[in-house]
This record gives sequence, C-alpha cells and structure tokens, in this order.
Amino acid sequence: MTPLARRASDWLATRRTEMEDFLRQIVDIDSGSRDAAGIDAVGEAMAALLEADGIAVTRIPNATYGGVLKAEIPGRIGGAPVLLMGHRDTVYPKGTVAARPFSRDGDTGFGPGVADMKGGLVVDVFVLRALKAAGGTDFPLIGLFTADEEIGSPSGRAVIEQVATGARAAFNAEPGRASGNVVTARKGGLTLDIAVTGRAAHSGVNHADGASAIGALAAKITALHALTDYAAGITTNVGVIRGGRTSNTVADHAEAALDIRFLSVDQLDGILDRVEAILAKEDVPGTSASYRRGHLFMPLEERMAADLFARYRAAAAAVGFAVDGEFTGGCADSGFTGALGVPSLCGLGPVGGAAHTEREWCRLDTLVPRAQALAVTVADL
Repeated sequence: MTPLARRASDWLATRRTEMEDFLRQIVDIDSGSRDAAGIDAVGEAMAALLEADGIAVTRIPNATYGGVLKAEIPGRIGGAPVLLMGHRDTVYPKGTVAARPFSRDGDTGFGPGVADMKGGLVVDVFVLRALKAAGGTDFPLIGLFTADEEIGSPSGRAVIEQVATGARAAFNAEPGRASGNVVTARKGGLTLDIAVTGRAAHSGVNHADGASAIGALAAKITALHALTDYAAGITTNVGVIRGGRTSNTVADHAEAALDIRFLSVDQLDGILDRVEAILAKEDVPGTSASYRRGHLFMPLEERMAADLFARYRAAAAAVGFAVDGEFTGGCADSGFTGALGVPSLCGLGPVGGAAHTEREWCRLDTLVPRAQALAVTVADL
C-alpha cells in the first residue's frame, strides 16, 4: 500500500458514524426516477459535503430527469482521469419515505434505495473526500452522479460517454452483492415496445370480420420467448401486455413490452434480426406489428474488469476482507464505460440486497471497508 493509499484508508477508518448519518439523510429524500426535485435534493446534499472539503462541483441541469453532478479533483500531474460513478434515482414513488423511512436493526440498514444505490453514493462521496484529504492523486479524479439509471439513463448516458471517453478507469458503486462479491461482468439489455394492429368486430354477430390483435400478439409472445438461449446468455421476456376494448369485441389493438438481455455487443444485431422476423409475420390475417426501441444498456464484459478486479482484490485484502467477482444479469451504467474500452469495475458499494423491494437492506458494517478498498485501489493505480 502506497503512502497515499494508507493516508486515505486511515482517514476513512474513523468515519462510520458520519457515513451512516449521511446515508440516513439521503435515504430519507424521495428520489424516484423523474422526480427531478428529489433527485436534485440528493445531489445538493452530496455537493454540500464535497464543497465543504474544497472539491469543485459542477451541476449539469435537466428539468425532466434531474441534473448530473460532476465533482472534480485535479491531478498533481494530469493525464487521463479516473471516474467514480453512481446514480441518485431510485425505483420508489414519491411518498415512500413518509411510509417507510430509513431504519436499522443492528448492523443492517433498511429504507428505499438504501443499497441501490444510496449506500454506493455514500462510498463515492467519502472516497473522494478521503483522497482529497490524503493529498490527491497524480491523475484527475471525477465523481459523476447521474439522475436516471433506473429508467435506462435516457439523459445520463450521453454525459457518461462524454466524460468517460479516454478515461483511465471507471468504478461504479452499485451495491455489493448479497454474497459479498463485487461485479466483474453484467449483461446488456434492450427494451422494445411492440404494437399490434388488428380489425375490430362484434365477437358474436360478425366475429369472422375481425382480426384479433391480441391473438396475433399471443402467437408472437410464444415465438419471442422461444428466442431465449440460456447457454448463449440470451433471455427474452414479455413482461407487460395490454390491449382490446371489451370481452365481446375482437381486439383491434394490443401492446407488449419486451426485455432482451445479452452477454456481448456482437449478439445484439442477430437477436434483433430474429425479433423483426417474428414481428413481420402475419400470424392472424389482417393484423400487423411494429416496434419502438426503448432504453439500451451495454454489457460489461469480464475482460474490461479483469485488471481492476485484481487490484481491488489486493486492496480489499490489505484492509482486511476477502472478495470475489460475480456475474449478474442486471444492467448498469458501467456497461457504457466498458463499451467505450474503459476498464470498468462495478458493485463497489456496501453489501446489500432485496433491491427494488420493501425489504431492501444494506450492511452498515461494510460502508467503511468497501470505501477503504476502493480508495486504496484508486490511490495505487
């Protein structure tokens, strides 16, 4: 461990109470996706801590989704920056905090977004503060905190790609796995909104004159689900359907939302070709189908994390815990940095689980050691 890493680790060693207090503060701010005011309020709480330590913070506003927060610590020498990343939005609607605020039971914290990923935001903020207090790194450090990851980063992706292009490394503080592992690979994901048009008719009087959009959609769902190939790491899932008017009317419209997951970028075109062929087929005469692309997450391929994980694993051992890498089918913003060719490691927040549910939890006793391991990894680059 270098002297800089030691100083940063020592600074963090006494910060558990402060970290827990800050976690409680930001968990108790509703910040569901598209709640721009709440998301920005979380950002202002983060900015207040960073600016108090002399770390420059830039706010990139967005009235629809909430702004991006960019914190910067200049390097002593310069060169390509290192990114610490996180998102400030959660999946929980406004009012959740009033019904279910932060709580704790021993070393476990509960509350909306406590793991995904407000615990990670706490780690990022304190790592930046620790490295600043320890004297700073030779290279620039950037903390990049977006507002809309839970809905596919419609505004955040462009900022991430602009800032990350040419970066030395990117560290994303999504929650550590319930197993205690960090994330060394993630699937990519694409959503498609499918619309089927048919022809209405009375289901008793002139059923033969109709063309059921629901019937056509049902056939397409069966075919779309058959594209799942576990061995290749490809899954397809229609998770939402709707359509029709009444039970005694042949449906003239039907819609579905399709989720596609894949392991590598080169799989995507082939999957889309097969999906388009299914949608082009006239399963019910008189019907037709179209689709609109929704959000796209790029995969984080394991090769992009390998070197950083080896460094992180050594840093974790130096501060006192063992860790392995883990693959997950979930998507995250680290896929965007990895797709740019930037070495990227994910799942570096405190250990947590049951994300996106009322049971979401975070191991409070992992806040300090996970922050120390990340700080040491960055300092020793």
